[in-house]
Amino acid sequence: MKKIFIYLPITFALLTASCDKEEFNSDNSIPEYPAANIENLRQSPYPIGAAVNINTLKNNQEYRNTVIKEMSSITGENAMKMNTISKGRKEYSFDDADYLVNFAQENNMRVHGHTLIWYKHTPDWVANFSGSAEDWKTIMKEYIHDVVGRYKGKVASWDVVNEVIDDKGGLRDCVWLKNIGPEYIELAFQYAHEADPDAKLFYNDYGHEYSHTRRYTVNHIADSLAQKGVPIHGIGLQMHTNVNRSENDLRYAVIAAAMSKLMVHVSEFDVAVNPDSKKDVTFTDELASRQKDRYRTVTKAMLNIPESQRFGVTMWGVHDPSSWLSSNPDWALPFNDKFERKPAYDGILQGIYQ
Repeated sequence: MKKIFIYLPITFALLTASCDKEEFNSDNSIPEYPAANIENLRQSPYPIGAAVNINTLKNNQEYRNTVIKEMSSITGENAMKMNTISKGRKEYSFDDADYLVNFAQENNMRVHGHTLIWYKHTPDWVANFSGSAEDWKTIMKEYIHDVVGRYKGKVASWDVVNEVIDDKGGLRDCVWLKNIGPEYIELAFQYAHEADPDAKLFYNDYGHEYSHTRRYTVNHIADSLAQKGVPIHGIGLQMHTNVNRSENDLRYAVIAAAMSKLMVHVSEFDVAVNPDSKKDVTFTDELASRQKDRYRTVTKAMLNIPESQRFGVTMWGVHDPSSWLSSNPDWALPFNDKFERKPAYDGILQGIYQ
């Protein structure tokens, strides 16, 4: 099998000839559309969902009810990561993943699997594994076949590889790169497709909204794989952003990803209001308004790409206390600590307003 060359020099100018960022500066004044005609996020023209915590889903009825009422797609926050599932070679704990899938089926929700191969959350037995490149390919194939195969027809899509590049545009160091080489990325997609030919397969990464290098490198990797016939169907834009990021940057991230002709998934969306992690921050009306604008911008940007490419928007959490940012004063999600809709929620509805 040929190895794929996916290092992208910073000078690479993919996309720039046909799409200049300045083209997206014209939408700076957005009218306050009414949002009352849409009762909840399930009525969105494309799927809107959330990453869910299994323990909270089991034990907090308000959290559970909000997910059921509002979300048409769910992602396991940790339930489907390798170190949660894999306890040894061919030894698995599927309790949380099974619960997630069963909950989704009972409530007519799509499940997005996150994530099969990542440089983080690697089980100790994998980190300590010793063998040839072929041995490493075998254990990766076994794991992907067993996990994806178990949920064939139940999990609609997977983040096959997650965060494979560093901030300089090169491949990130990890056990898979070290022991297999760059082709581990291509192989992971092939193994997932073998296990479930109908599942949609994504490459998920961050930085599209703030890094020229990361944005173009992600597109280049996806384009390279697709051109080789590798079964890749979409790009995941994590979009952990904040109120200081310009709306133009957010719009451009979505549009640029869509230029790959693959599906686009805003996969881990939240808008921090305290990006410097200060301890004395108050959630003011002004911060709420800026956050609302950014939720609106991203959800509206999805409507500006072809319908066939709108895989959806997934928020990384349900309400503010369930955010990964909750260790510091922050209010990054559309529901507050009482599960009340914040201005950010109205921003989402205004973004998807037809």
